Amino acid sequence: MTPTTETTVGIGGAAESTDMVLNIGPQHPSTHGVLRLRLVLDGERIVTAEPVIGYMHRGAEKLFEARDYRQIIVLANRHDWLSAFANELGVVLAVERMLGMEVPARAVWLRTLLAELNRVLNHLMFLGSYPLELGGITPMFYAFREREEIQHVMEEVSGGRLHYMFNRVGGLKEDLPAGWTGRARAAVASVRSRMDVYDDLVLGNEIFRGRTRGVGVLAPGAVHAYGVSGPIARASGVDFDLRRDEPYLAYGELQDVLKVVTREEGDCLARFECLLEQTHNALDLADACLDRLAELPPGPVNQRLPKVLKAPEGHTYAWTENPLGINGYYLVSKGDKTPYRLKLRSASYNNIQALTELLPGTLVADMVAILGSMFFVVGDIDK
Repeated sequence: MTPTTETTVGIGGAAESTDMVLNIGPQHPSTHGVLRLRLVLDGERIVTAEPVIGYMHRGAEKLFEARDYRQIIVLANRHDWLSAFANELGVVLAVERMLGMEVPARAVWLRTLLAELNRVLNHLMFLGSYPLELGGITPMFYAFREREEIQHVMEEVSGGRLHYMFNRVGGLKEDLPAGWTGRARAAVASVRSRMDVYDDLVLGNEIFRGRTRGVGVLAPGAVHAYGVSGPIARASGVDFDLRRDEPYLAYGELQDVLKVVTREEGDCLARFECLLEQTHNALDLADACLDRLAELPPGPVNQRLPKVLKAPEGHTYAWTENPLGINGYYLVSKGDKTPYRLKLRSASYNNIQALTELLPGTLVADMVAILGSMFFVVGDIDK
Protein backbone atom coordinates (compact mmCIF):
# COMPACT_ATOMS: atom_id res chain seq x y z
CA MET A 1 0.00 0.00 0.00
CA THR A 2 1.41 3.36 -0.99
CA PRO A 3 1.83 5.72 2.05
CA THR A 4 -0.13 8.99 1.88
CA THR A 5 1.34 12.41 2.65
CA GLU A 6 -0.72 15.32 3.98
CA THR A 7 0.48 18.86 3.30
CA THR A 8 -1.17 21.97 4.75
CA VAL A 9 -0.63 24.78 2.26
CA GLY A 10 -2.33 27.60 4.20
CA ILE A 11 -5.13 28.40 6.55
CA GLY A 12 -6.56 31.32 4.57
CA GLY A 13 -9.43 33.16 6.18
CA ALA A 14 -9.22 31.11 9.36
CA ALA A 15 -6.36 33.38 10.48
CA GLU A 16 -8.40 36.57 10.38
CA SER A 17 -9.63 36.26 13.94
CA THR A 18 -6.17 35.45 15.29
CA ASP A 19 -4.58 38.25 17.30
CA MET A 20 -1.01 39.18 16.44
CA VAL A 21 1.48 40.62 18.92
CA LEU A 22 3.63 43.39 17.44
CA ASN A 23 6.57 45.02 19.23
CA ILE A 24 7.30 48.61 18.27
CA GLY A 25 10.77 49.34 19.60
CA PRO A 26 12.79 49.51 21.67
CA GLN A 27 14.77 51.09 18.82
CA HIS A 28 11.91 52.49 16.77
CA PRO A 29 12.82 55.93 15.37
CA SER A 30 9.40 57.44 16.12
CA THR A 31 9.61 57.07 19.89
CA HIS A 32 11.91 59.95 21.00
CA GLY A 33 14.18 57.50 22.79
CA VAL A 34 14.26 53.88 23.81
CA LEU A 35 10.59 53.03 24.35
CA ARG A 36 8.93 49.72 23.53
CA LEU A 37 5.25 49.39 22.71
CA ARG A 38 3.70 45.94 22.89
CA LEU A 39 0.64 45.97 20.64
CA VAL A 40 -1.95 43.25 20.18
CA LEU A 41 -3.50 43.59 16.73
CA ASP A 42 -6.68 42.27 15.16
CA GLY A 43 -5.87 42.79 11.51
CA GLU A 44 -4.96 46.48 11.15
CA ARG A 45 -6.66 47.53 14.36
CA ILE A 46 -4.98 47.78 17.76
CA VAL A 47 -6.72 45.75 20.48
CA THR A 48 -4.43 46.49 23.44
CA ALA A 49 -1.29 48.60 23.90
CA GLU A 50 1.28 48.31 26.67
CA PRO A 51 4.17 50.80 26.96
CA VAL A 52 7.23 48.89 28.21
CA ILE A 53 9.68 51.27 29.87
CA GLY A 54 12.97 51.07 31.74
CA TYR A 55 15.51 50.76 28.91
CA MET A 56 17.07 54.13 29.83
CA HIS A 57 16.70 53.89 33.61
CA ARG A 58 19.81 55.20 35.38
CA GLY A 59 18.69 55.33 39.01
CA ALA A 60 18.78 59.12 39.35
CA GLU A 61 16.53 59.15 42.43
CA LYS A 62 18.90 56.80 44.27
CA LEU A 63 21.94 58.77 43.13
CA PHE A 64 20.36 61.94 44.60
CA GLU A 65 20.82 60.39 48.05
CA ALA A 66 24.62 60.15 47.58
CA ARG A 67 25.18 63.72 46.32
CA ASP A 68 25.08 67.03 48.17
CA TYR A 69 22.66 69.82 47.31
CA ARG A 70 25.04 71.38 44.79
CA GLN A 71 25.81 68.11 43.04
CA ILE A 72 22.23 66.87 42.61
CA ILE A 73 21.52 69.71 40.18
CA VAL A 74 23.69 68.02 37.54
CA LEU A 75 21.64 64.80 37.87
CA ALA A 76 18.25 66.52 37.88
CA ASN A 77 19.32 68.49 34.82
CA ARG A 78 19.27 65.48 32.54
CA HIS A 79 16.04 63.46 32.69
CA ASP A 80 14.20 65.66 30.18
CA TRP A 81 17.13 66.73 28.04
CA LEU A 82 14.99 69.28 26.21
CA SER A 83 14.01 71.07 29.44
CA ALA A 84 17.29 71.15 31.35
CA PHE A 85 16.86 74.61 32.87
CA ALA A 86 13.36 73.81 34.11
CA ASN A 87 14.60 70.53 35.64
CA GLU A 88 17.27 72.37 37.63
CA LEU A 89 14.77 74.97 38.73
CA GLY A 90 12.52 72.52 40.57
CA VAL A 91 15.41 71.20 42.68
CA VAL A 92 16.69 74.60 43.78
CA LEU A 93 13.16 75.81 44.55
CA ALA A 94 12.65 72.80 46.83
CA VAL A 95 15.94 73.34 48.68
CA GLU A 96 15.34 77.10 48.99
CA ARG A 97 11.90 76.42 50.45
CA MET A 98 13.44 74.07 53.04
CA LEU A 99 15.99 76.74 53.94
CA GLY A 100 13.38 79.55 54.00
CA MET A 101 15.64 81.46 51.62
CA GLU A 102 14.69 84.60 49.70
CA VAL A 103 16.26 84.91 46.25
CA PRO A 104 17.29 88.36 44.90
CA ALA A 105 14.67 89.95 42.64
CA ARG A 106 17.08 90.08 39.71
CA ALA A 107 17.60 86.32 39.94
CA VAL A 108 13.84 85.71 40.09
CA TRP A 109 13.24 87.58 36.83
CA LEU A 110 16.27 86.03 35.15
CA ARG A 111 15.09 82.55 36.10
CA THR A 112 11.66 83.30 34.66
CA LEU A 113 13.18 84.59 31.42
CA LEU A 114 15.48 81.59 30.99
CA ALA A 115 12.66 79.16 31.85
CA GLU A 116 10.53 80.62 29.06
CA LEU A 117 13.41 80.55 26.55
CA ASN A 118 13.92 76.90 27.51
CA ARG A 119 10.19 76.31 26.91
CA VAL A 120 10.55 77.73 23.38
CA LEU A 121 13.53 75.43 22.71
CA ASN A 122 11.58 72.40 23.92
CA HIS A 123 8.46 73.20 21.91
CA LEU A 124 10.35 73.98 18.71
CA MET A 125 11.86 70.51 18.73
CA PHE A 126 8.41 68.89 18.80
CA LEU A 127 6.95 71.41 16.34
CA GLY A 128 9.60 70.19 13.91
CA SER A 129 9.72 66.50 14.76
CA TYR A 130 5.97 65.82 14.78
CA PRO A 131 5.42 66.73 11.10
CA LEU A 132 8.56 64.70 10.32
CA GLU A 133 6.94 61.61 11.82
CA LEU A 134 3.98 62.13 9.50
CA GLY A 135 6.19 62.44 6.42
CA GLY A 136 6.96 66.18 6.28
CA ILE A 137 10.70 66.76 6.58
CA THR A 138 10.82 70.53 5.89
CA PRO A 139 9.56 71.85 9.28
CA MET A 140 12.43 70.03 11.05
CA PHE A 141 15.00 72.17 9.21
CA TYR A 142 13.13 75.34 10.14
CA ALA A 143 12.82 74.21 13.78
CA PHE A 144 16.57 73.76 14.10
CA ARG A 145 17.17 77.16 12.49
CA GLU A 146 14.94 78.82 15.11
CA ARG A 147 16.41 76.74 17.92
CA GLU A 148 19.92 77.91 17.05
CA GLU A 149 18.87 81.53 17.58
CA ILE A 150 17.79 80.80 21.15
CA GLN A 151 20.60 78.31 21.76
CA HIS A 152 23.20 80.98 21.04
CA VAL A 153 21.96 83.29 23.80
CA MET A 154 21.43 80.40 26.24
CA GLU A 155 24.96 79.17 25.58
CA GLU A 156 26.41 82.64 25.99
CA VAL A 157 24.83 83.17 29.39
CA SER A 158 25.36 79.69 30.85
CA GLY A 159 28.19 78.05 28.91
CA GLY A 160 26.05 75.04 28.02
CA ARG A 161 24.01 74.18 24.94
CA LEU A 162 21.93 71.32 26.31
CA HIS A 163 22.68 71.00 30.03
CA TYR A 164 22.96 74.54 31.32
CA MET A 165 23.90 74.01 34.98
CA PHE A 166 23.07 77.68 35.59
CA ASN A 167 20.75 77.45 38.60
CA ARG A 168 22.22 77.47 42.08
CA VAL A 169 20.62 77.22 45.50
CA GLY A 170 20.04 80.90 46.28
CA GLY A 171 19.98 82.19 42.72
CA LEU A 172 22.04 81.78 39.57
CA LYS A 173 25.66 80.92 38.81
CA GLU A 174 26.63 84.44 37.68
CA ASP A 175 25.32 87.68 36.21
CA LEU A 176 24.65 88.33 32.55
CA PRO A 177 27.40 89.11 30.02
CA ALA A 178 27.52 92.75 28.86
CA GLY A 179 24.92 93.45 26.19
CA TRP A 180 23.28 90.03 26.56
CA THR A 181 19.73 91.32 27.04
CA GLY A 182 19.89 93.12 23.69
CA ARG A 183 21.04 89.97 21.92
CA ALA A 184 18.33 87.93 23.68
CA ARG A 185 15.66 90.43 22.61
CA ALA A 186 16.90 90.24 19.01
CA ALA A 187 16.80 86.41 19.10
CA VAL A 188 13.22 86.42 20.44
CA ALA A 189 12.14 88.88 17.73
CA SER A 190 13.84 86.81 15.02
CA VAL A 191 12.15 83.58 16.10
CA ARG A 192 8.76 85.27 16.39
CA SER A 193 9.06 86.69 12.87
CA ARG A 194 9.43 83.17 11.45
CA MET A 195 6.77 81.33 13.44
CA ASP A 196 4.39 81.59 10.49
CA VAL A 197 6.20 78.54 9.10
CA TYR A 198 4.31 76.39 11.60
CA ASP A 199 1.09 78.42 11.43
CA ASP A 200 0.90 78.19 7.64
CA LEU A 201 3.20 75.46 6.35
CA VAL A 202 2.17 72.83 8.92
CA LEU A 203 -1.31 73.73 10.14
CA GLY A 204 -2.27 74.85 6.65
CA ASN A 205 -1.31 71.50 5.16
CA GLU A 206 -4.39 69.45 4.37
CA ILE A 207 -2.51 66.14 4.63
CA PHE A 208 -1.27 67.06 8.13
CA ARG A 209 -4.79 68.02 9.20
CA GLY A 210 -6.23 64.87 7.67
CA ARG A 211 -3.77 62.68 9.60
CA THR A 212 -4.39 64.43 12.94
CA ARG A 213 -7.98 65.74 13.15
CA GLY A 214 -10.19 63.40 15.15
CA VAL A 215 -7.31 60.95 15.70
CA GLY A 216 -6.24 59.85 19.19
CA VAL A 217 -8.93 61.67 21.16
CA LEU A 218 -8.05 61.82 24.88
CA ALA A 219 -11.07 62.40 27.12
CA PRO A 220 -10.81 64.76 30.14
CA GLY A 221 -11.67 61.83 32.43
CA ALA A 222 -8.60 59.93 31.21
CA VAL A 223 -6.46 63.04 31.74
CA HIS A 224 -7.44 63.11 35.41
CA ALA A 225 -7.21 59.33 35.83
CA TYR A 226 -3.65 59.10 34.51
CA GLY A 227 -2.34 62.40 35.89
CA VAL A 228 -1.69 63.79 32.41
CA SER A 229 -0.51 67.41 32.42
CA GLY A 230 0.91 70.16 30.25
CA PRO A 231 -0.16 70.91 26.65
CA ILE A 232 -1.58 67.38 26.25
CA ALA A 233 -4.00 67.87 29.16
CA ARG A 234 -4.95 71.38 28.09
CA ALA A 235 -5.70 70.13 24.55
CA SER A 236 -8.42 67.97 26.14
CA GLY A 237 -10.02 70.95 27.87
CA VAL A 238 -8.34 70.54 31.28
CA ASP A 239 -7.62 74.19 32.08
CA PHE A 240 -4.71 73.90 34.52
CA ASP A 241 -1.34 75.67 34.48
CA LEU A 242 0.79 76.12 37.61
CA ARG A 243 2.16 79.42 36.32
CA ARG A 244 -1.35 80.86 36.68
CA ASP A 245 -2.96 78.64 39.33
CA GLU A 246 -0.06 78.47 41.80
CA PRO A 247 2.40 81.15 40.64
CA TYR A 248 6.11 80.78 41.36
CA LEU A 249 9.12 82.88 40.31
CA ALA A 250 7.77 86.08 38.71
CA TYR A 251 4.68 84.56 37.10
CA GLY A 252 2.40 86.26 39.64
CA GLU A 253 3.36 89.61 38.05
CA LEU A 254 2.98 88.33 34.48
CA GLN A 255 -0.69 87.35 34.59
CA ASP A 256 -1.62 90.00 32.01
CA VAL A 257 0.84 88.44 29.52
CA LEU A 258 0.46 84.76 30.42
CA LYS A 259 -2.12 82.96 28.32
CA VAL A 260 -3.18 79.42 29.21
CA VAL A 261 -3.91 77.80 25.85
CA THR A 262 -6.68 75.17 25.78
CA ARG A 263 -8.67 73.20 23.23
CA GLU A 264 -11.73 71.00 23.63
CA GLU A 265 -11.17 68.40 20.87
CA GLY A 266 -8.45 66.40 22.64
CA ASP A 267 -7.11 64.98 19.36
CA CYS A 268 -3.62 65.03 17.80
CA LEU A 269 -4.34 68.29 15.99
CA ALA A 270 -5.48 70.01 19.21
CA ARG A 271 -2.30 68.92 20.98
CA PHE A 272 -0.15 70.39 18.20
CA GLU A 273 -2.17 73.63 18.20
CA CYS A 274 -1.74 73.99 21.97
CA LEU A 275 2.00 73.48 21.67
CA LEU A 276 2.28 76.02 18.86
CA GLU A 277 0.18 78.69 20.57
CA GLN A 278 2.05 78.13 23.82
CA THR A 279 5.33 78.80 21.97
CA HIS A 280 3.97 82.16 20.80
CA ASN A 281 3.03 83.00 24.39
CA ALA A 282 6.44 81.92 25.75
CA LEU A 283 8.08 84.43 23.39
CA ASP A 284 5.75 87.15 24.70
CA LEU A 285 6.61 86.22 28.30
CA ALA A 286 10.33 86.36 27.47
CA ASP A 287 9.89 89.89 26.11
CA ALA A 288 7.99 90.92 29.25
CA CYS A 289 10.82 89.57 31.43
CA LEU A 290 13.40 91.47 29.38
CA ASP A 291 11.37 94.66 29.82
CA ARG A 292 11.28 94.19 33.60
CA LEU A 293 15.00 93.36 33.80
CA ALA A 294 15.74 96.63 32.02
CA GLU A 295 13.90 98.48 34.83
CA LEU A 296 15.64 96.69 37.71
CA PRO A 297 18.70 98.33 39.27
CA PRO A 298 22.00 96.40 39.22
CA GLY A 299 22.22 93.89 42.04
CA PRO A 300 23.22 90.40 43.08
CA VAL A 301 21.88 87.29 41.35
CA ASN A 302 22.58 84.85 44.19
CA GLN A 303 22.93 84.47 47.95
CA ARG A 304 26.14 83.68 49.74
CA LEU A 305 26.02 80.10 50.99
CA PRO A 306 28.06 78.24 53.63
CA LYS A 307 30.82 75.95 52.40
CA VAL A 308 28.78 72.91 53.49
CA LEU A 309 25.09 73.37 52.73
CA LYS A 310 22.67 71.42 54.89
CA ALA A 311 18.89 71.55 54.62
CA PRO A 312 17.03 71.46 57.96
CA GLU A 313 15.15 68.32 58.92
CA GLY A 314 11.72 68.10 57.30
CA HIS A 315 10.10 67.62 53.93
CA THR A 316 8.64 69.71 51.12
CA TYR A 317 7.23 69.36 47.62
CA ALA A 318 8.10 71.82 44.86
CA TRP A 319 6.36 71.56 41.51
CA THR A 320 6.78 73.62 38.37
CA GLU A 321 5.07 73.90 35.00
CA ASN A 322 7.77 72.32 32.85
CA PRO A 323 7.44 72.53 29.05
CA LEU A 324 6.00 68.99 28.88
CA GLY A 325 3.82 69.23 31.99
CA ILE A 326 4.03 69.16 35.77
CA ASN A 327 7.45 68.38 37.19
CA GLY A 328 7.64 67.80 40.96
CA TYR A 329 10.35 67.10 43.53
CA TYR A 330 9.47 65.67 46.92
CA LEU A 331 12.43 66.39 49.18
CA VAL A 332 12.93 64.70 52.56
CA SER A 333 15.84 65.90 54.69
CA LYS A 334 17.34 64.53 57.91
CA GLY A 335 19.47 67.64 58.37
CA ASP A 336 22.44 66.29 56.41
CA LYS A 337 24.27 67.73 53.40
CA THR A 338 22.60 65.13 51.17
CA PRO A 339 18.85 64.50 50.73
CA TYR A 340 17.44 61.56 52.67
CA ARG A 341 15.01 61.11 49.75
CA LEU A 342 14.34 63.09 46.60
CA LYS A 343 11.41 61.72 44.62
CA LEU A 344 10.92 62.96 41.06
CA ARG A 345 7.47 63.27 39.52
CA SER A 346 8.13 63.75 35.81
CA ALA A 347 5.59 64.87 33.22
CA SER A 348 6.34 62.25 30.55
CA TYR A 349 5.98 59.32 32.97
CA ASN A 350 2.31 60.07 33.58
CA ASN A 351 1.56 61.30 30.07
CA ILE A 352 2.81 58.14 28.34
CA GLN A 353 0.55 55.91 30.47
CA ALA A 354 -2.42 57.36 28.63
CA LEU A 355 -1.35 55.40 25.51
CA THR A 356 -3.03 52.34 27.03
CA GLU A 357 -6.27 54.31 26.73
CA LEU A 358 -5.57 56.10 23.44
CA LEU A 359 -4.27 53.35 21.15
CA PRO A 360 -6.85 50.52 21.50
CA GLY A 361 -9.41 50.72 18.69
CA THR A 362 -7.20 52.79 16.40
CA LEU A 363 -5.47 51.69 13.21
CA VAL A 364 -1.77 50.84 13.11
CA ALA A 365 -1.34 53.63 10.55
CA ASP A 366 -2.52 56.16 13.19
CA MET A 367 -0.27 54.78 15.93
CA VAL A 368 2.76 56.92 15.03
CA ALA A 369 0.56 60.02 14.70
CA ILE A 370 -0.80 59.46 18.22
CA LEU A 371 2.57 58.53 19.67
CA GLY A 372 4.28 61.65 18.31
CA SER A 373 1.50 63.92 19.58
CA MET A 374 2.19 62.88 23.19
CA PHE A 375 5.36 65.05 23.14
CA PHE A 376 7.46 62.98 25.53
CA VAL A 377 11.14 62.42 26.25
CA VAL A 378 12.00 58.87 27.26
CA GLY A 379 14.64 59.95 29.78
CA ASP A 380 11.82 61.80 31.53
CA ILE A 381 9.91 58.49 31.78
CA ASP A 382 12.74 56.26 32.97
CA LYS A 383 14.55 58.76 35.22
